[in-house]
Amino acid sequence: MRSRQVIDVLDYQGQITAARGGLVIRDQRVPLEDVAVLLVGNHASISGGALSLLAKYDVTLLNCDWRGVPNFVGNPWGSNSRIATRHRAQADLSLPKQKSSWQALVRAKILGQAFNLEQVGSSAATRLRLLASKVRSGDPDNLEGQAARLYWTEFFEDEQFRRVPGAEDHCNAMLNYGYAVLRGFVIRGICEAGLSPTLGLWHRNRSNPFCLADDLIEPFRPAVDATVHRLLPSDGLEDRSVKHELVNVTNLPMQGTGETVLTGIYTLAQDLALFVEGEKIRLSVPDWQTPFASEDG
Repeated sequence: MRSRQVIDVLDYQGQITAARGGLVIRDQRVPLEDVAVLLVGNHASISGGALSLLAKYDVTLLNCDWRGVPNFVGNPWGSNSRIATRHRAQADLSLPKQKSSWQALVRAKILGQAFNLEQVGSSAATRLRLLASKVRSGDPDNLEGQAARLYWTEFFEDEQFRRVPGAEDHCNAMLNYGYAVLRGFVIRGICEAGLSPTLGLWHRNRSNPFCLADDLIEPFRPAVDATVHRLLPSDGLEDRSVKHELVNVTNLPMQGTGETVLTGIYTLAQDLALFVEGEKIRLSVPDWQTPFASEDG
């Protein structure tokens, strides 16, 4: 779990080149030994040498649109020695195992949402925990959707709020940004584990190359939600410090064990790799349990 840092140069207008094992940005050399992700905007250009260096150091490239929302992810070709075996195992994964994995992911997501509601003093947290306990294999009752409808109304204390992916209102825009950055880390974790991001457990879309990322991101979404809740109501994406807070979600403690959101993502991906190969009988999924007060400390 070497790489943890995010280099954010969204406002940089110029060329990014390679020099002596690092990138040259604003005439300064940026070493890549401890970098996980490079965030760039529409006004930066990257040399072929810089791209090769990103690949060498296993750095993910996230390109962002004019709003600062990631719209492209570039990952190095995986060097995992079991990549072919794991891709075949993914493709052959039985339907019962796919459904049981989705059950575990949904349950963890709802438990994280329930924890967030507890932090804002909502009595609906008890109802969400009850829903989590009733999630069956494959979630045939769509308890994920039932929990979401209750969660969003209660969490932001606004009966009119609707979570709409891609919407540009104040709250949705920050959620979109936070989730997009988080998704980049999930894709990276999947590739490092030697898995194919295309072969999902529940998500199925012939035009989506990252179905598995959309599965594995679910338990970590409440961490973004908690940060957006703390930033509301006056902050916005036009403020670089707000974007920094949302990028920094990956460094928040996932639980009381010292594990961060980022290490939780990587651990989950590795756990899934062992699960699809039959080396584990069930998928272990963490759920978000960090008190809001800890985020400021």
